[in-house]
Amino acid sequence: MFIAILSAFLVIALMGLILGLGLAVADKKLAVTKDEKLVQLEENMPGANCGGCGFAGCSAYAEAVFKGEAEIGLCSPGGSALAQKMGEIMGKSVDLTQEKMVAYVHCRGNKDVTETQFSYSGLEDCNAAYLLQAGPNACKEGCLHLGSCMKVCPAEAIYKNSEGFIVVDPDKCIGCGKCTGVCPTGVIRLIPASATYVVACNNHESGAKVRKECKVGCIGCKICEVKFPSSGCHVTSFLSSIDYSADHSQLAEACEACPQKCIVKR
Repeated sequence: MFIAILSAFLVIALMGLILGLGLAVADKKLAVTKDEKLVQLEENMPGANCGGCGFAGCSAYAEAVFKGEAEIGLCSPGGSALAQKMGEIMGKSVDLTQEKMVAYVHCRGNKDVTETQFSYSGLEDCNAAYLLQAGPNACKEGCLHLGSCMKVCPAEAIYKNSEGFIVVDPDKCIGCGKCTGVCPTGVIRLIPASATYVVACNNHESGAKVRKECKVGCIGCKICEVKFPSSGCHVTSFLSSIDYSADHSQLAEACEACPQKCIVKR
């Protein structure tokens, strides 16, 4: 009886050993060897997997660059340093003049300055609130302050301050754009990291209507554009915006002259 059990044990152990050796050999024979350039690209990726580059993750973007299916420099978290490194690996010259972009919430409206149409007490989610008449605020293009953007930020760069405003920390922001995609009102947009002034409004309605909805909303008066042509400000559909690539030497003066004080210093 003992010999039979021992024999069965030895047979099973031998079969396991043979199968193990077979798998080890197969693994070596069938292994797909990665190109050294692809390995280097993957090793240098930041690992944020934010999707800001338009690909599923860092490895997918690295592979696309390796195959020539994507441009170098699409990774915001990696910035110019990563772009330069990727260029060196691929043997390509890279344009490093592109500036880092960061998210900004273009709104200063809150319960003290913005009219509300009803009281919302549902899910703490901007998209849920937006399903109800585009949210409780009279201004339908402003911040809903419910923090959907905070939940998707991979860098934890977005927070709600003591006054209830949603704020983006430019030092932590990696410019992936996830917050801009989840915001239902489009109030979050990317701006150059070096920008010192911004139009903190997103309302495209007429000035008369904006005055009824929000005390700090842009009324499209064009003072910034007409009186300060070198401010970089342009008014389109009743809303001023700043062209940061243009001459904006008068931007500080335009900020001071803005009657609604919606051009603000960061």
